[in-house]
Amino acid sequence: MRVFRHFSGLPEDARGAVAALGNFDGVHGGHRAVFAACREISGGSPLAAVTFEPHPRSYFRPDDPPFRLTSLQGKIYQLEPLGLDLLYVLEFDEAMAARSPRSFARDVLAEGLGISHVVVGDDFRFGRGRTGMPDDLAAFGREYGFAVTVMPDVIAPDGIGFSSTRVREHLAAGRPAEAGHLLGHPWEIVGRVETGKKLGRTIGFPTANLGLGDLLVPARGVYAVSAGLEEASGWIWRDAVANLGVRPTVDGAKLTFEVHIFDFSEDIYGRALRVRMLDFIRPERRFDGLDALKAQIAADCETARRLLAGGPADPLRAGRAT
Repeated sequence: MRVFRHFSGLPEDARGAVAALGNFDGVHGGHRAVFAACREISGGSPLAAVTFEPHPRSYFRPDDPPFRLTSLQGKIYQLEPLGLDLLYVLEFDEAMAARSPRSFARDVLAEGLGISHVVVGDDFRFGRGRTGMPDDLAAFGREYGFAVTVMPDVIAPDGIGFSSTRVREHLAAGRPAEAGHLLGHPWEIVGRVETGKKLGRTIGFPTANLGLGDLLVPARGVYAVSAGLEEASGWIWRDAVANLGVRPTVDGAKLTFEVHIFDFSEDIYGRALRVRMLDFIRPERRFDGLDALKAQIAADCETARRLLAGGPADPLRAGRAT
């Protein structure tokens, strides 16, 4: 999948695509249905996604608490296996926010990207003040030479429409498995391994630390997870346990996300790490000293190993495929 961070001056082989258009936060089942529709329409044309960075909500409401389900890199990881040829990441800045619906359709989609067919959900809005509706996009498409397909709401297995908001609610309540079923894949925290205080190493449980950036903060506590490192042969996944919290037993200050990978001792500072959140074990709590903390971590590791032991039977827990 080729990634472009602009919409002008594209090479000819990056134009003429059948493209899904949206934010695709989380890349959930409803988004995947839109990509499937693109594939059916394509007839050999390149398949593409058009998305925005930063998320428009972050641009308009910068003081909101973190809410994103996927960083840009995490989104790329989720989109790559879907068979897309192209990803257009459009900068959402003052100029983009000020574009009228007509300008967006003409200058960005038609003249810039040279899109041949656009697929959107029926709740899609575009242009200054989100005033453009799917019917407006279809009318502009007829004028500027691209077709438009509007997808109806896609119903999730529980009989309710797919929704990034519902995924966020599950994660905030400590229900990563339910979030994963809505997404169609486990929810991931993605980043490069940072240097921490190395306390875990001194008590026998070395950890890899990741920053959450502008990702949603899920329920604080301990999780059974699968940790992925990219090797020459692809992503290699290992069972692990993770803690998200402020470490009240030690310092009770900064929010940290620490991952202890089972039976693993390599130096991975600076490497990209993907962590799939699979099961919630317990909420964060304070212990009476390091000995009590060590005993609880050991118990958490055993719980995580037990929960993950049946993973391969469940495609959301298998975690061995990219």
